[in-house]
Formats: sequence, structure tokens, C-alpha cells
Amino acid sequence: MCEQQQTNEQDAGAAPADRDGPRIYVACLASYNAGILHGRWIDVTEPDEIRERVAAMLAASPEPLAEEWAIHDYEGFKGAEISEYAGFESVCDLAAFIEEHGELAGKLVAHFCGDLNEARAAMEDYAGEYKSLEDFAYEFTEQTGVKIPESLEHYIDYEAIGRDIELNGDVFTVETGFEQVHIFWSR
Repeated sequence: MCEQQQTNEQDAGAAPADRDGPRIYVACLASYNAGILHGRWIDVTEPDEIRERVAAMLAASPEPLAEEWAIHDYEGFKGAEISEYAGFESVCDLAAFIEEHGELAGKLVAHFCGDLNEARAAMEDYAGEYKSLEDFAYEFTEQTGVKIPESLEHYIDYEAIGRDIELNGDVFTVETGFEQVHIFWSR
């Protein structure tokens, strides 16, 4: 009974709580259109493996001739969104990018409205993580070798400089948490 109940929960869309990493819930559209929730949570691994799992899910559908599917839910993508008709190759590429760069990757993809190529290109212009734009502006000023006389040090408004750098379009930011501001040079 308990095993049957777990299978039904997975069919109904409940995500297994003991999993860690990107996964998608793929639903049978024939069942969905008939008012039945039938689908499977699938770990994002390789496109061919996902296709096999989807084929098995469709074969087990309570509706005859089930052949169409859609992604109805997902988790572990750290803020990036997945279209219900996303290809498995693109889902796997996104999962690999997130695995490589963590939460920053998901938020960066979201910043670029789902464009993984733009997010990858932005990683080439990554300036680092700072507590704030103010800290970035201070460090950048130090790195450029600008000598500020000691008598003027306390009059420099690095917060305003950081804000201006961003408003001018020289950089953009992605926040992943409190005092976790990731700075990227704009192209």
C-alpha cells in the first residue's frame, strides 16, 4: 500500500523530498487533457536518459495513445525558469551550467530572461563578489592606481561612484544573498 501511495504521489506531482539537484516533472498531456495527473519527476542527467524515462512514463499512462508531454514543474534550477516545452538538451545544458557556477548561474540566466548563451558570455566578464557596489568601487579605484591624498580620503563617496558605474551601464549586478553582490562588466 505504501509503495502504491508513493507512486501515486509522484504521478500527482509531489516532488521526492530526498533528492538534491535539478529535476523536472514531465506530465502526460493525454492524461492531463482527460483530467488525470500522470507524470514523473526526472533527475536532469543526460537527454537520452530523460527521453527514456519520459517514454516509460507515457507507456504507463492511463490514457491510450499517450505520446505528448510537457514540463509542468521543476526544481533545483536556482532561479532560472524552464519552459514547459523546453528541449531536454537545453535543460541539461542549463543544469550543467548551474552545477558549475551554483546559485549565481541560475540568477544570471534569469537576468538574461533565460538566454543561457548570454549568461555564459557574461561569466567571461565576471568581476567578482562584493558586499556592495560601494566596496567594488573602492577596490576598483585602488586597483587602478589612483592616488587619493590622505586629506581627501574621507570625502570620496564610493557608494555614489558604484551607483554611477552601474547607472552608466559599465557594470550590472546579480545578488545571491545579503551582502553577496556579483559584479559583471557590461559588453
